[in-house]
Amino acid sequence: MPESPAVPAALPAEAELSAEDGKLVILARGARGRVGAVEGAAVRDQDGRTYAAASVSLPSLTITALQLAVASAAAAGATRLEAAVVVTEASTLDGAGYAAVRDLAADAPVHLAAPDGTVLGTVTA
Repeated sequence: MPESPAVPAALPAEAELSAEDGKLVILARGARGRVGAVEGAAVRDQDGRTYAAASVSLPSLTITALQLAVASAAAAGATRLEAAVVVTEASTLDGAGYAAVRDLAADAPVHLAAPDGTVLGTVTA
C-alpha cells in the first residue's frame, strides 16, 4: 500500500468559522451520524455546491469520508474546492483525504472537527 502524503499540522482554531464553513461542519456531522461512520466530511466547490460523505469500509473498498466527498464533487463537475471539513474522533487529518482536496485546491482550508462539531484546527497549505 502506498504511503500517505505528509499532512501539515493543523493550526489551532483561532476564530469562529464563516457561516458557509459552519454549514460544512453540520453536513459532515450529519453524514457521519446517519450511518455511524468513523468520520464524515463535506466540501464546497467553486459554485457553492456542497457534497457530504461518510467513510466506507467494505471487503473490496475502503475510502475516507474526505476522499469520497471530493470524488463526489469531481464527479459532479467541480474543478475547484473552496473549503473542506472532516469530522472525526482522530486528532489528525488523514493523508489520503488531504491529498484529494489538494488535487482540486492548493490553498482551500481543511477544517478538522470533533464529533460534537468543535473545530480543532485548520490546514491551509
